[in-house]
Amino acid sequence: MSPVQNVKDVPVLSSSLEDSMHPVHVNHAALVVSALILWFLGAFWYSPVAFAKPWIAIIGRKAGEKPKGLAAGMVGSFIGDLILSLVLAHVVAWSGAQGFAMGALVGFVMWLGFVVGPLYPQSVYEGRPFTYFAINSGYWLVGLLVAGGLLASWH
Repeated sequence: MSPVQNVKDVPVLSSSLEDSMHPVHVNHAALVVSALILWFLGAFWYSPVAFAKPWIAIIGRKAGEKPKGLAAGMVGSFIGDLILSLVLAHVVAWSGAQGFAMGALVGFVMWLGFVVGPLYPQSVYEGRPFTYFAINSGYWLVGLLVAGGLLASWH
């Protein structure tokens, strides 16, 4: 028998939503720490110590020019990091990932699908150089690897 004929016998997807996406116990401390790590990583990543100079040049802002609404942006960024951490905690739990390496793998898959997938074509359509994509997606790669690893390790 060919493998194709046996496909119907392989349970790929659960027949009911409640079997596949069960409620998840969320470690609130891990969520907050994950969000803080993402937030501080962003502060470092887009600082003069790391990638601020090329990023600022690409987006057309003058060096030293403070963006309007910086405080609101920082608060909004942290709220976004909390939301991301909450969703990632659920994906990590649903995947069954245990330990840092498996959580980082989940983070990598999320990065590939939900960051690279939309961000690369958007960068191309906007006519941005590859460096712009690399800086922004690199931040999310490191952040999702660390956050996924942390959330899978800290129960």
